[in-house]
Amino acid sequence: MRALHLYHLLSRPLTLGVRGIVTHGDGRIFLVRHTYVDGWYLPGGGVEPDEPAETALRRELEEEGNIELVEPPRLLGVYLNRNASRRDHVLLYRCGAFRQGEPKRPDREIAESGFFSRDALPEGTTPATRRRLSELDVTDGRPLFW
Repeated sequence: MRALHLYHLLSRPLTLGVRGIVTHGDGRIFLVRHTYVDGWYLPGGGVEPDEPAETALRRELEEEGNIELVEPPRLLGVYLNRNASRRDHVLLYRCGAFRQGEPKRPDREIAESGFFSRDALPEGTTPATRRRLSELDVTDGRPLFW
């Protein structure tokens, strides 16, 4: 049985990512623009082996925005991200109270970051990011695909 499990892990690997919706008290949403891909995104990234998803989210928020969550995030949905691969899934979290240290300075990964009003998102905000933000007030019937 272990051999069969190992075969499936190697032949059909599943990838998992996390994204967080961090909202300022005035309703603005935190977005990042990476150096290696076009567009503005919700902060997040890949879950490492042996890393819980919430830990990955907290790590990514710290790395990308110098943001520390002070309460547990709430899982909003699990999405299949067919744009990345047929086996890539994204966990989307809504983040509550947080602390942000000094704003993140541009580096090799993050070109820019900031808080933006939902009705004045920066040019280049990705379609998937816009869809997720438009669904914030939806209580059921969320789509399954990123």
